[in-house]
Amino acid sequence: MTLFWQVLINGILSGGLYACAAIGFSVIWGVMNLINLAHGSMIILGAYITYMTTSTFGIDPFLTLPVSGCALFILGFLIQKYLINHVIGGSIFMTLILTFGLDLLLINAYLLIFSADLCAITPWYAGLGWEWGNVKIPYTRVGAFVFAIGLTLLLSLFMNRTKLGNAIRATSFDKDAASLAGVDVFKVYAITFGIGAGMAGMAGTLMSVIYSFSPVTGEIFTMKAFVIVVLGGLGSMPGAIVGGIILGLAENFASVLLSPGYKDAVSFFLLVIILVLRPRGILGKRFYAEVRD
Repeated sequence: MTLFWQVLINGILSGGLYACAAIGFSVIWGVMNLINLAHGSMIILGAYITYMTTSTFGIDPFLTLPVSGCALFILGFLIQKYLINHVIGGSIFMTLILTFGLDLLLINAYLLIFSADLCAITPWYAGLGWEWGNVKIPYTRVGAFVFAIGLTLLLSLFMNRTKLGNAIRATSFDKDAASLAGVDVFKVYAITFGIGAGMAGMAGTLMSVIYSFSPVTGEIFTMKAFVIVVLGGLGSMPGAIVGGIILGLAENFASVLLSPGYKDAVSFFLLVIILVLRPRGILGKRFYAEVRD
């Protein structure tokens, strides 16, 4: 029974972090109908920014969230405005090729700057946590979970309660109607991509406190983000949280009941199941970015 509660808690905590990592991917896909294959590399860039900041200035990694978020927002805004906007009206294959090339460019830049060595951030409280019997909950995981859920909910409030958020939602529903209403669609696209990249950067900060990382570990996060978006429903903020927790629980229980080697295979299994049973996702077509039929 102790093992069950430990795995359950670990799965929920991992799921919240996965949700934060996927929400930026979901926003970009839902609003722009663009699958950002460089999303995982942007998460890794956020992790490296935190690693360099903590190593240089010795500050707590959680305090670097605004740094990684702002840096990735600016990078994403510039990439969208000066690169992706030129092909956004083309076929989906063109944008896939472009973001795939961007992913390769980022990976090789990381290899050149940081080398291929694994990096890890270990704050002074890394080995501490709450204990109930044999169940242990590390402070780092709880902190990452709280920040991840908080950031996801703040993004949801921004999308639903602000003028800019309403403009983004309007563009996701019908870009032509939004343009006629006075919305600068291409500017909204740039801001949306910046927001998605910023969320990826902050997710990278949270990931770096728990997992080790290298320039090539971003691909697994892109895959997880894709699965979570399909599970929860495209553009759904609560759906991202639900999908992330489902994936986190499934991975942790699979690692214990089967083998740790099956952990990543669970993602593909869940993807196939949800595509067969409910292609729109658990909470699909209820929020600002509907599935494009």
